[in-house]
Amino acid sequence: MEDRFARQTRFGPLGAEGQDALGRSTALIVGCGALGGVVAQWLCRAGVGRLLLVDRDIVEETNLPRQVLFTAAHAAAGTPKAHATAETLAAVGGPTELVPHARHLDGPLLAELASEADLILDGTDNMATRYLVNDHAVATGTPWIYGGVVSGGGIVLPVLPGQQGPCLRCLFRDPPPPGTLPTCDTAGVIGPAVGAVASMEAGLALRILAGREPVEPGLVELDAWNGTARRLAVPRDPGCPCCGDREFPFLEDAEVTEAVSLCGRNTVQVLPPAGAPRPDVDALAENLGRAGTEVLRVGPLARFESDGCRFTLFPDGRTLVEGTDDTGRAQALVARWIGA
Repeated sequence: MEDRFARQTRFGPLGAEGQDALGRSTALIVGCGALGGVVAQWLCRAGVGRLLLVDRDIVEETNLPRQVLFTAAHAAAGTPKAHATAETLAAVGGPTELVPHARHLDGPLLAELASEADLILDGTDNMATRYLVNDHAVATGTPWIYGGVVSGGGIVLPVLPGQQGPCLRCLFRDPPPPGTLPTCDTAGVIGPAVGAVASMEAGLALRILAGREPVEPGLVELDAWNGTARRLAVPRDPGCPCCGDREFPFLEDAEVTEAVSLCGRNTVQVLPPAGAPRPDVDALAENLGRAGTEVLRVGPLARFESDGCRFTLFPDGRTLVEGTDDTGRAQALVARWIGA
């Protein structure tokens, strides 16, 4: 493989020693869509030894403009994203072992997979999973990289337990109420923004896995539309309940079943994460309205239709997804439209 990675090893900060370290390393990529697909591609092409790929969703036609590893054939077949990612990257060749898991990432699965990983990378589309990963990473001392993108830009935060930098909860103490944050489906997104954020994640990942130079903690803001970037030095919060007080509620409550198919109804009930705030239906209606989706208020309930399904959001955060009995798809759709 010396010829394959010759140009990469000529890069002084990496070198042959760093390349050898990459080949011995394992990375867990949570989510294989827009962000995760770009991250997975760069790490595979760079020769990282093993990639654990986790995603609960299937490929759909609307993924194709920005999710670079998928084809129209994958969308037509409804191929699980984890398996489509592995299939595409296997054709690249090279030494990387690709291990797909078409599953919802809960606490037990995270503990199982992360025990094999040197680094966790964020390719997910929902905050609940990110807070779960953050709890696990701090509890076990495993580095992870948070990445988020919407509209024309996004942010990247390397979380390095044991160092002076912040964890996710130092910056964002609690998850926002469902419906309050814009998502790619309500506010839109452009492919170059995804590529910029994911490439920054991948670059930091290579530096961490190579182990030759320390990564300086900090928050990076990228705007692909306006062509700007800036790095913010953000300190660790000594009063953080996670890395300060070492409280891990998202990890401890993660074994609760989050979705169940209702027998004979072609409907899935999706439960909110334990401790999640009540949904803000007004904010949800405003965000969905901007995306052209009308929200109907029926007493305390909110209803809307999308992707061939009808969604009913209850005041306690429960959502019924009518039109599917696939719990993974229902969870992915709720994360996409409501943000839970």
